[in-house]
Amino acid sequence: MKLLLDNHIFLWFIQGDSRLSEKFHEAIQNQASEVFLSVVSIWECVIKYQMGKLDFPESPVIYLPQQRAKHLIKSLVVDEASIAQLINLPPLHRDPFDRLLICQALQHNLMIVTEDQAILSYPMVSTLR
Repeated sequence: MKLLLDNHIFLWFIQGDSRLSEKFHEAIQNQASEVFLSVVSIWECVIKYQMGKLDFPESPVIYLPQQRAKHLIKSLVVDEASIAQLINLPPLHRDPFDRLLICQALQHNLMIVTEDQAILSYPMVSTLR
């Protein structure tokens, strides 16, 4: 499986949060899974950190990439082909971070791991449920 973690799933995973389902936890840790975290998620976390909505033991620009690497999660950069997917994405959800994650998943044939109902409302997106 090729998985793209939504930011809350990544945070729950690295923090050992009980809100992360056993199914999601097992899929992320499965040796057969290729797991990605988008730079879009890092960007969103940095913004939330600056707004005081998230707290980390050190700067998120250091902490989050360290945690990603520690857990053997690959970084997914934003490419023009993913951005081009936005033109055809229905306006079911207005969050620009989530919309770009959806486009990256579509472009790279990734399954999004999320609990976000707005992302789950897109029928063309493959999600782990």
